[in-house]
Amino acid sequence: MNWPSEQAEFRDAVRGWCSAHVPADWRSAQTGVPDEEFVRFQQDWFGELRRAGLAVPHWPAEWGGGLSVAQQVVLYQELAAADAPRLVLAFVAIHHAAATLLAAGTSEQRERHLPAILDGEIWVQGFSEPGAGSDLASLRTSARRDGDHYVIDGQKLWASGAAHADWCLLLARTDPAAPKRRGISYFLLDMRSPGIDVRPIRQATGESHFCELFLDDVAVPAANLIGAENDGWRVAGATLGAERGTTMLELAERLGNAGFRWLVEACRPLDDPVVADRLAQFETEIEGLRGLCRSVVEGSPGPADASVVKLVYSELLQRLMDFGTEVGGLATHTVLRKPASSGWESGAWALDFLGSWEWTIPGGTSEIQRTIVAERGLGLPRG
Repeated sequence: MNWPSEQAEFRDAVRGWCSAHVPADWRSAQTGVPDEEFVRFQQDWFGELRRAGLAVPHWPAEWGGGLSVAQQVVLYQELAAADAPRLVLAFVAIHHAAATLLAAGTSEQRERHLPAILDGEIWVQGFSEPGAGSDLASLRTSARRDGDHYVIDGQKLWASGAAHADWCLLLARTDPAAPKRRGISYFLLDMRSPGIDVRPIRQATGESHFCELFLDDVAVPAANLIGAENDGWRVAGATLGAERGTTMLELAERLGNAGFRWLVEACRPLDDPVVADRLAQFETEIEGLRGLCRSVVEGSPGPADASVVKLVYSELLQRLMDFGTEVGGLATHTVLRKPASSGWESGAWALDFLGSWEWTIPGGTSEIQRTIVAERGLGLPRG
């Protein structure tokens, strides 16, 4: 790719910064560490990126971001090439929470939370429930107005990183008599509020990334309502748009750099024409995904474009990890730990394959994404 000279200068600057600041031994240091060391490492790494002006490149300049899409692509390419840790613990805060606050928050809410996120505030998303995952509109967690606050009762499921979170993006039903997609409100929930019980879920990978949240008479100030009461479904569109759109810019570059590099190494020597053909196919698909992500972030995305990106990324990730596990053979199944602070392209193939299923289920399953593409993108009638 031919970059303008200013992009080349930016690349040189980022490459030099990575050379000086990416911890050389983070993979070994982050393997098998207890939760508190993982959290401390993530916050330290976030601080390094923030001091360099690289922690939130997609935010508006007035809030500490302001990099162009081309510069963001360069940044993510260089971070991946330098094998830098990912900001997995800040992911919801810098993407989902920020997108929601910028799209629908009040000036007071933005002033309160965006600087705090830059100071390391950790967020979790409280959308899914038992019986209301892909069919999010069926959620039953309730919120009733009582004076200057709401009282919330219910249960949330698959809440990523909830055990470490300071705040939660919460959807609750405020009008049980309204149609399913109406009568839902969107709240900012302080995780230190009395009545919240967080229970980690042990996963097949041995990690406990997901949690259950039990909410028993939890009081939330009315000032923490995002948007209007009963308008939460529309506000959630900003959150889900970030999840299926802008977040993919970094993930696609990570997959194309670190992920594909790990795969090529797993396939060496490259003397099998069938393997070489599969690698060429994956590289072509990754390049297509990168181009798709950039076009969505740079342009004016259509009503289903973010769903197309999420669908392509999640299923490509899963097939790539499956192939890595296959070519790696039995040895891949003896790797029982992977470094914390890495993504699902760490090179620990069997664990990465198990983890890759995470992306085809939450935030709307592949079936849900195909329905959105059919109805909103192609204008097909509902079945």
